[in-house]
Amino acid sequence: MPRPLQLIGRAFLALSALCLALMMGVLCWQVLARYLLGSSPAWAEQFALLLMIWMTFLGTAAGVAEGFHIRVAEGVASLSEPWSHRAVALAHMLSILSGVLIAWLGTELVAETWSNAVPTLPLSRGMVYSVIPVSGVLIALFSVSHLASGADAAGSRGSA
Repeated sequence: MPRPLQLIGRAFLALSALCLALMMGVLCWQVLARYLLGSSPAWAEQFALLLMIWMTFLGTAAGVAEGFHIRVAEGVASLSEPWSHRAVALAHMLSILSGVLIAWLGTELVAETWSNAVPTLPLSRGMVYSVIPVSGVLIALFSVSHLASGADAAGSRGSA
């Protein structure tokens, strides 16, 4: 994979981890505030939801970039050489298609929800969902890179 795409994938992984840490901090604060102070902050639930959405889509794109997304490699490994290569290429093409669909439908979702306010936060729902089309584009780009480089199932870090 080209160096810029590797850096983007690692940055997405770091941002996803940061979202997880922030989400855990917000949820801990919400619980402590509820039980110790008798009143939980109104913004905590919506902010945790925003962080979960961002964590999920950033992490998914990073997983495709790093090759640790879930897929079944045992069946591919049992195929003869030309067929295993074709099966891996088909998997990459399906990932490209999935990324394009996520980007397209995510763009429509952002456009439809841009004027909807998020309760208790000064954001629109479209802003919250803006990570979806970005993630879809990068999933497609990472998959194109894997396909072009001839990456195979044995080269992934986390095939299941």
